[in-house]
Amino acid sequence: MAKYSYQARDKRGALIKGDMEAADEDTVATALVADNLIPLRIQLVALKEKSALDIDLAQFFTKKHVPLDDMVLFCRQMHALTRSGIPIIRAVLGLSETSKNPYLCEILKDVGRVLGRGTTLSSALKAHRHAFSPLFISMVHVGESTGQLDEAFQQLVMHLEMERDTRKKVKSAFRYPMLVIGAILIAMVVVNLFVIPSFANVFAKFGNELPIASQILLSSSNFFVNYWYVLLIIAVVITAGFLRWTHTPSGALAWDRYKLKLPLIGDLLRRIALSRFTRTFAMLFRSGVPILSALDISAEAIGNLYIESAVKKMRLGIEKGDSLSRTAHASGMFTPLILQMITVGEESGALDKLLTDVSDFYDEETDYEVKGLSAAIEPIMLVFMGIMILVLALGIFLPLWDLGAARH
Repeated sequence: MAKYSYQARDKRGALIKGDMEAADEDTVATALVADNLIPLRIQLVALKEKSALDIDLAQFFTKKHVPLDDMVLFCRQMHALTRSGIPIIRAVLGLSETSKNPYLCEILKDVGRVLGRGTTLSSALKAHRHAFSPLFISMVHVGESTGQLDEAFQQLVMHLEMERDTRKKVKSAFRYPMLVIGAILIAMVVVNLFVIPSFANVFAKFGNELPIASQILLSSSNFFVNYWYVLLIIAVVITAGFLRWTHTPSGALAWDRYKLKLPLIGDLLRRIALSRFTRTFAMLFRSGVPILSALDISAEAIGNLYIESAVKKMRLGIEKGDSLSRTAHASGMFTPLILQMITVGEESGALDKLLTDVSDFYDEETDYEVKGLSAAIEPIMLVFMGIMILVLALGIFLPLWDLGAARH
């Protein structure tokens, strides 16, 4: 992506300046024309070429973002202000002075300046796509077009709250296994660096050949003590390489596909992704967004590139004249329940309601599975811990037992 600066005029002849990230100048011009602006000048600002080994650390540690809690509060305040009849520019500039998030304040001030030139709110938000998703911008655009901007912000509040709950569910699903795995790794390091070397001095005084389990433990401990820096370098290289790989298009797609096949949590992640899609698509469809645009926007809200790519391919089938239910079935991404609801919804004209019901059903199932995830993982972790303790006990105590038997 490259960054372009542009100058354009609106219908009133007012000069509008701004920046936009796009693949080329034609993309910028197309976006401006779609916003009812006449492009005057489009100039390349910056284009950074990345090599295969470049790792952008800023993308991992960036502090400039708008948390969901702040975005929910912003939508709630905009809903209240627009419903009260307060002008949009006054509402935006007022919120820019009261928001606790400095980054959001900076964005709202810029949006307020652009609104002062006569631009619509949705067009002003497009210049900050890093903070406002395509779904957010589309809902605002629909609200402006229908004169129901307050209702659009109300629906965004509901959507963002559900997204916040979904993220909490994902974190809850990963929290317990990650804590257990972390505790096991720390225990292995402590045992190899401190515990086993203490017993090695005792074993050296025996003068007898040690059991296989003890030899394995001593060899492992010696490697940890003498080559710990090698292990650290390997861990850093593997972690950096994995992060770099998952931030490439092919790597991110492959990783998202693999996550759906993980034991215990794969089905849970798939259900969460499908719940996001059905709820987002239902909201957009109910708001009057064209079905092709609704598919593209809701696909980006899924949070899984593998499912997203399959959903976007459905657009091709619909453009050829196929029904939504037929293209959904051909994608192979949806459960029989969703396919049945789409089919019935198309026939009855209640597609948005039925998809919302499906999303609610999956949300309830997700809550139940997250609560039972700890109970399902705990036996596996206990067995693994038991094996580790058994090997450690045999390696340490077998020589001591042999020594006691020799004395008798």
